[in-house]
Amino acid sequence: MFIRFCSKQKSFLGGRIDYGFKNKKALVSGVAKSGISAARLLKKLGAEVTIQDAKTEDKLGDVVSELKSEGINLFLGANPDDIVEGMDILVMSPGVPTDLPFVEKAKKAGVKVMGVIEFAWLFCKSPVIGITGTNGKTTTTTLVGEILKAYFNNSYVVGNIGNPFADCCLDTSEDGCVVAELSSFQLETIDTFKPKVSAVLNITPDHLNRHHTLENYIAAKERVFENQDENDYCVLNYNDEVTRGMADRTKAKVVYFSLDGKNKDGIYSDEKSIYINCLGYNEKVVDIDELNILGGHNVENAMAAVGCAVAVGVPMNTIRKVLREFVAVEHRIEYVTTYKNVAYYNDSKGTNPDASIKAVLAMKSPICLIAGGYDKGSDFQEWVDLFPNRVKFVAVIGAVKDNIVKCLNNIDFKNYEVADTFEKAIDLCVENAEDGDCVLLSPACASWDMFKSYEQRGEIFKDYVKNLGKVK
Repeated sequence: MFIRFCSKQKSFLGGRIDYGFKNKKALVSGVAKSGISAARLLKKLGAEVTIQDAKTEDKLGDVVSELKSEGINLFLGANPDDIVEGMDILVMSPGVPTDLPFVEKAKKAGVKVMGVIEFAWLFCKSPVIGITGTNGKTTTTTLVGEILKAYFNNSYVVGNIGNPFADCCLDTSEDGCVVAELSSFQLETIDTFKPKVSAVLNITPDHLNRHHTLENYIAAKERVFENQDENDYCVLNYNDEVTRGMADRTKAKVVYFSLDGKNKDGIYSDEKSIYINCLGYNEKVVDIDELNILGGHNVENAMAAVGCAVAVGVPMNTIRKVLREFVAVEHRIEYVTTYKNVAYYNDSKGTNPDASIKAVLAMKSPICLIAGGYDKGSDFQEWVDLFPNRVKFVAVIGAVKDNIVKCLNNIDFKNYEVADTFEKAIDLCVENAEDGDCVLLSPACASWDMFKSYEQRGEIFKDYVKNLGKVK
C-alpha cells in the first residue's frame, strides 16, 4: 500500500517530498491540539480524514461538533484496529504510544505511519531549529523564538510548547525560520525530519513509564540529529556527560555551551558573564546580572539560545538586545506576587526531579515548597537530599505522595504535611512562611492525577496567591 501511496503526485515542497494526500484515506490518532491541527491540514490537502481517540464523544466537548462540521470523520471510544488497515496514512499525536497493537498492525499492512512533527515538516519551507532535552526546552525555545522574531520577518515557534507545527507549516518561507520544542514522544515518530540546527540541552531520567529504560529515552532524544549532515549544527551541553558524548554520534558541526567555562571553544560562562568563541565570534555576549531569568540553569538556556541563533545567522547585537529584555516564561520559576513580605513563584513546569532541583537551587531565600503529583517513575531522593538548609517546609500532594514522604523520612526531614487538596497545600505553605521566605510550586511531577495540565495547575496557583488576604 505504501508504494501505491507515494508513487503518484510526488512533488517537492521546501525541499521535502509531498506524497500526494489528495483523495488518500488518512487516520489521525489523538484528539488533542496537535492531532486536530494535523487532521485539518490533511483535510485542506484533499485527504479523506478520520480522527480517532479512546475518549468517547461526551468526554471531548465542543470540538466534536466542530470537526464534524468541517467534514472530518470521528472514530471515538473504540480500538482503531478495525479501521487502520484500510488507511493510506496514519498520523500519530505525541501522546499516543507507538507500541500499541493498532500501530504495529498499520505498519504490517503497509500504511505510512508518521508523527505530527514529521507530517508538518513535509511542507515547511524554512530552516528549522529543533530543541530537545529533559529540562529547559520551553524557556530556550521561547527565547530563541523572541530572537528570531526580532530578526526574521517570518518566524514561528512550534511543537511541544503548545503551538502545533501543522498550523503554520504552509505559511513558512525560505527567508524565515522556525524553532520547535521537541519532546521524546515527538521524536519517536520522525523519519526524514532534518533541522538546520539541533540542540540537546541536558539528559536526566524522565518519562520512564513510557520509554521503560534511560537508554531508550536517550535514543529518542538523539533522533533530533540523526538526519543532519556536515552542513548543519548541533548545540550540546558540554557539562552534561550524556550530551557531551553525543558529539561522537552526530555528523553536524558541534557547538558546545559550558556553564563553568571548562570548554572555551564554544559558548561559555564564568560567574559574571557569557562569552562566545565560535561561529566567527570571540567576544563577551552579556553580563549574567543583565539577564532577567533566575538560576544557573537559565544561564545554560541563554547560552544554548545564543548558539542556535548565531547558527542561523542572527547578528550578535540582535541576540544581545533580546537577552537583556527577555523575562521568565509562564510556569517556569515565574514570579507571581509578594504577600506579607513572602515571594510566591510558579514553577508548575517543573514536572520532574531535575527541573525542580534547578528551581530549588535558584531560590535565594528559605523555601516553603509544594511537591508531588502524577508518578512518571521518577526517583525523588536526590531532589529531597537538597532540602536541608534550603527548604523549611514541604506540602506534599498527589498520587506520588507516599514516595516523596519516604524520601523525606530517609533524611529525617520532619517539617512536612500531606495535603488532600491543592488549595490546602498552598494554605499550609502560607501558614509556614515567615518574613523574607518564598513559597515555591515546583512539584517534580506531572499534573495529570489532579489537573488537565501543568498549565492549569500553575494558573490555579497564581489565581489563589494573588487573592491572598482578600475576603473569599
